Amino acid sequence: MDCIFCKIVDGAIPARKEYEDGLCLAFHDVNPQAPTHLLVIPRQHLVSLAHVEPEHAALLGHLMQVSADLAKKLGLTNGFRVVLNSGADGGQTVDHLHVHLLGGRAMHWPPG
Repeated sequence: MDCIFCKIVDGAIPARKEYEDGLCLAFHDVNPQAPTHLLVIPRQHLVSLAHVEPEHAALLGHLMQVSADLAKKLGLTNGFRVVLNSGADGGQTVDHLHVHLLGGRAMHWPPG
């Protein structure tokens, strides 16, 4: 498989890790869109949110909990944004499900 995020999970590509456990990995985005911009990814390769099944519900909840815990840890007390892009029209550029955790500045609506 030629997935850059799977290579990060496997350690073949280095990343500035912020958190990891048996289910997921969180690391700093190499092209940050906010002062704090982390990607929280499952270790298991899932293409996108459009490809999840009911058995992935606990994993999705875990990704959200890790994102909230990281926001606290990183001091994002004024708020933060969590984004899941799905598919080309949704803005997904890497075909491995990932959560963007953005903070450290005011976010605006609509996002894009």
